[in-house]
Amino acid sequence: MTDLVLDASVLLKWFVSAPERGREEAIGLRKEFEAGLLSVVVPSLIFLEVLNVAGRRWGWHEDALADLASALDELGFDVREPELASVAAWVARGLTAYDAAYVALAERSGAELVSDDGEILHVAGGRARPLIRPA
Repeated sequence: MTDLVLDASVLLKWFVSAPERGREEAIGLRKEFEAGLLSVVVPSLIFLEVLNVAGRRWGWHEDALADLASALDELGFDVREPELASVAAWVARGLTAYDAAYVALAERSGAELVSDDGEILHVAGGRARPLIRPA
């Protein structure tokens, strides 16, 4: 089984219904996860980020957000926290603390980080791979 760290830019694509760049690749990862071929490691902040986007950017109302919260709880991801010193080191390189948490967790767990976030891929390209792999 492969261990991956997914960031919010990938997980959000599991829940958006509109066509979006990278959605097909993200759904492919979801299918691998649901088939038991993939273990997903995440920091707990991912759930807050997903709820924030759904509520503020997508304009979801309370009932839809409550359903999303339940769905997130039921995913069964391996939730771990990154080491703060590692987060600080990535912040010093230019990432937000939120983005740095994913990179630091990937370092700590030895798992590859999959992201669709350009800044993460630019700053931490040696630790993160793009959701959409170049042809």
